Amino acid sequence: MPPEGVPSRSHDEILSYEEIIQFTRVAARLGISRVRVTGGEPLVRRQCVDLVEALAAVTGIEDVAMTTNGSLLAGYADDLKRAGLKRVNISIDSFKPGRFGAISGGADPGPSLAGLDAALAAGLEPVKINAVILPGIEDELDSFIGLARQLPLHVRFIEPMPFNGRKEAGEVTGGARKLLARLIEKVDLRPLPHTRAPLGAGPASYFDFSGARGTLGIISMTNHFCSRCNRLRLTAEGRMRGCLFSGAETDTRPLFAQGDEALAAAISKTIDGKLYDWRRCRPAADHRAMAQIGG
Repeated sequence: MPPEGVPSRSHDEILSYEEIIQFTRVAARLGISRVRVTGGEPLVRRQCVDLVEALAAVTGIEDVAMTTNGSLLAGYADDLKRAGLKRVNISIDSFKPGRFGAISGGADPGPSLAGLDAALAAGLEPVKINAVILPGIEDELDSFIGLARQLPLHVRFIEPMPFNGRKEAGEVTGGARKLLARLIEKVDLRPLPHTRAPLGAGPASYFDFSGARGTLGIISMTNHFCSRCNRLRLTAEGRMRGCLFSGAETDTRPLFAQGDEALAAAISKTIDGKLYDWRRCRPAADHRAMAQIGG
């Protein structure tokens, strides 16, 4: 979270569940088969389990996943599994209470770790841990390696994305290459072929090592993967973009009243307008944080 926090949104400023389902139904008709519910934090919204159930029931949707900070997951994991959630990514950037609190705005890692245990117990598969490569993470590599050794989950280290005027990701923290070198010093990493990567591998490179029940992964922003991107993003307030980095957005809210064909045309236009190269995108001018647009 940004240290100053993010502005609150009133209920009438964000999409209703009915609008989200309508958008998903139209997107599925156009060939989209996977949906990820993210945020912010999706589980703070009432009846999020009902949303997951409705998304899983949309014809053509084969997979529903969620990215969460895990702090509320212990109370929802079983219900989410029954509703049709297939897999979950849990953001845990540190195990140290002080550092975790500084990153998250004062939270404690305990509830997120309890959410991790609940996700595994509920049978969500795969369970992935997202850890952004921030200063200080190298001091905790043994703890992250220990998770992958002891539990059947996938720890992914994510290089910061150049965003809102920030420098190249590799210039911010030393980047993924430096971290990968440190991991190689600690364990006998073996690259996993794509056929053995967990579902929804996306841009991550995965590795296993001796005695591990899980895997370690690296998502490098400096090794640009734009050419392989097949994603659309719909923000909570209904703005659709074809690239997380781009400032090019379409406000979908006026389109819902016009019907499915208007939505389909907007979705198709956004897909056709994907540049597959963030360096060619027009950066966002409003300086919204990643926490506000699903990063």
